[in-house]
Amino acid sequence: MRRMVTNQTSGLPFMKMHGLGNDFVVVDARAHSHAVTPALAQGISHRHFGVGFDQLAVITKGSGDAHLTFYNADGSTAAACGNATRCVARFLMDETGKALLHLTTDRGDLAAKDMGNRITSVNMGHPQLDWQDIPLSHDVDTLNLPIEGAPVATGMGNPHCSFFVDDVSAVDLETLGPRIEHDPLYPERTNVQVAQIVGPDHIRMRVWERGVGVTLASGSSSCAVTVAAARRGLTGNAVRMDLDGGSLEVAWRDDGVWMTGPTAHVFSGTLTPEFLEGLS
Repeated sequence: MRRMVTNQTSGLPFMKMHGLGNDFVVVDARAHSHAVTPALAQGISHRHFGVGFDQLAVITKGSGDAHLTFYNADGSTAAACGNATRCVARFLMDETGKALLHLTTDRGDLAAKDMGNRITSVNMGHPQLDWQDIPLSHDVDTLNLPIEGAPVATGMGNPHCSFFVDDVSAVDLETLGPRIEHDPLYPERTNVQVAQIVGPDHIRMRVWERGVGVTLASGSSSCAVTVAAARRGLTGNAVRMDLDGGSLEVAWRDDGVWMTGPTAHVFSGTLTPEFLEGLS
């Protein structure tokens, strides 16, 4: 697979990918110098005036096979994005023929494995369980936050707030999500999940992503809910996570939290010079 090459006059190539409907624009910046800015990310994210995405992933050269940088739809950055990492890992596996990759992110070094049948697994690293690492604004019990519903706080390179409920379909996530995202306990805002325990190794989850809104799936949220459920004693350390867009297998192991599932490369395209100039 050839890398994408561009300059200001020829536009900016991109790929549209998704993991369980959690959709991404991916820019391979290893072969060009077009700067991705928060304004550009915001412009591309618009589903009517741009391309549309939940997150934007930028591939650059790194100390391993590649370095990944993530932007939310509002132009803010995120240190981690699990499904986007799996999508990019699949692209790089197809490009290089490697079955094991070493990726770097602002979250840290991540390993990715080809599991066969085009299923991709990524180690999202160890969860952050101390209040200052998540981060929270002050010292509290991260297993029972002083918020109505007593949610669990977890860091996966980005902050999470997980509520365990009897029925996820009964929760008005459009109202709960933005309220909790901006709770003063989370100085960097937070992703919000509502999770329903189906069985000792089975969870149904819906998610509100900070800077984005309700999404069909979220890899880092799936990892955070798996860790939170295991800490609460509601499940074991390995679960099937059912999301609005499909299912992932998530396992909290000694070396980190592994997330496994399918990805899709939907199409490739090029952002025109006129579009790019309008965002400069």
